[in-house]
Amino acid sequence: MKRRWLYTVALVGLAAVVACVLHYGLKVRGPALDGHGRVDRPPGIRPDYRDVVIPPNIAPMNFVIEEPGSLYHVKIRSAQGESIAVTSRTPRIEIPSRAWKKLLNDSRGEKVCLDVYVRAADGRWDRFQTLANTVAREEIDPYVVYRLMNTMFTVWGPMSIRQRSLEDFGESLILDSRSLDDACLHCHTFLGRRPDPMIMHMRHTPEGYGGGMVLVQGGRVTKVDTKTARCPRGAAFSSWHPSGRAIAFSINKFRQFFRGAALEVRGIVDLDSDLAVYLLDSQVVTSTAAIADPDVLETWPAWSPDGRYLYYCTAPLTWEDRQKTPPEGYEQVLYALKRISYDLESGAWGEPEDVLSPQETGLSITQPRISPDGRFLLFCMCDYGTWPTWRPDSDLYLMDLESRRRRRLECNSDRAESWHCWSSNGRWIVFSSKRDNGVLPRVYFSYIDEDGVAHKPFILPQKDPTFYDSLIQMHQIPELVSGPIPLKGEDIARRLRSDEWVGLGLPVTGATPAPVFQPEGPSTRQRVSDVP
Repeated sequence: MKRRWLYTVALVGLAAVVACVLHYGLKVRGPALDGHGRVDRPPGIRPDYRDVVIPPNIAPMNFVIEEPGSLYHVKIRSAQGESIAVTSRTPRIEIPSRAWKKLLNDSRGEKVCLDVYVRAADGRWDRFQTLANTVAREEIDPYVVYRLMNTMFTVWGPMSIRQRSLEDFGESLILDSRSLDDACLHCHTFLGRRPDPMIMHMRHTPEGYGGGMVLVQGGRVTKVDTKTARCPRGAAFSSWHPSGRAIAFSINKFRQFFRGAALEVRGIVDLDSDLAVYLLDSQVVTSTAAIADPDVLETWPAWSPDGRYLYYCTAPLTWEDRQKTPPEGYEQVLYALKRISYDLESGAWGEPEDVLSPQETGLSITQPRISPDGRFLLFCMCDYGTWPTWRPDSDLYLMDLESRRRRRLECNSDRAESWHCWSSNGRWIVFSSKRDNGVLPRVYFSYIDEDGVAHKPFILPQKDPTFYDSLIQMHQIPELVSGPIPLKGEDIARRLRSDEWVGLGLPVTGATPAPVFQPEGPSTRQRVSDVP
């Protein structure tokens, strides 16, 4: 009996070894492909990872072969490095991570080719035209931070801010709205694309946690109440001064509305807005009448990399009724792009300067972001308004700040492009695009060469190449960062639930006195305390 049991164990072990050898041998050597036929067209694949420029540190770009067959084989090769062979009984192709990383690193500046073979039901193999991508020499920042939320109509559900490694498929939670009783978490941004410090904003807190600017810096979480008697609404869009000593932010009165029939039935109007600067050293908010005009809408602040100029978007406020949504004439509102000088040491403001006007373009200008070297200005333009993510006609444009020449970028689609961010080296941009289905924005990347040409974009790779087929949530506000956030999400949430909001004009002590606002020049503007 004992000997029979030993024979049984040995046979089971041998069978397991044979199965393992056959399985991995198939993946390494691949099937016999002699005598295959040729198909005079490229294979259909999903996502569309072909003819793109990719970072040498990107995670495996797994895909689905959209061709009928009983067995699939892919060979990934380049002039440099060792080729990769993947065989699958399903159309899903998952590339080994270690081999992929080595091949890309060895192939910087070279093309990487994909040979796709599909076996038909009769056992005959077909080889399709070779697909090719180019591996850039320049890497991309290894992390992207974005907001993940349900499709928003009249109310929103749970939302979260997450960080995803671009070098593998690791994703972790920074903050979940459910830990704050479904507060609205929005508009995170970073200083110099570093993970610390970080700003995000919180509003609509049902349990009375309050709302305002959340500053994560050096392992500490500070809740800053930027509302003042004169400007009682919280901060919305923010931009770090490159020194790290100041934060420009907008104060907006947003309202959502709906259209009866359109490519995009949702819309958002900014009924009233101003700009201000929060000085971290003195805990004071300052502004000037030039960017806080009662008869003008000012929004979308963005510092120049040298810190000398604050770029922003502005339009005349043409309606008297600041409650009606949308107001009369909203579809004629076109935003201009301006800048104003600011001296951080003296606190002196200059005069607004025109950068680009709607009279030149016939379009509304939003979301300016300047490349790290200060050479290029990346921005959106759409038919009207200030929320490009809800405008199907929104496209990305690039301006050379020295020559002031501009053009529509090559990476656009026929649906909304928005929420863009530069990489640290200025060779990559990340942005949200609704090109897949017109409803749900996804994270896309594009290589920007030294001439400012934007190459064909590609979607954020996922381990499961069918991931986007069933995802019904939106990716918004993608921001590239050089590393992971150094604070755990539960630590941030605990501080937000327990700590007091810091008032303006005092050191960070937990006391919250009456806030201070220091505008340059007099103003009698009255504000409505109303945050959506």
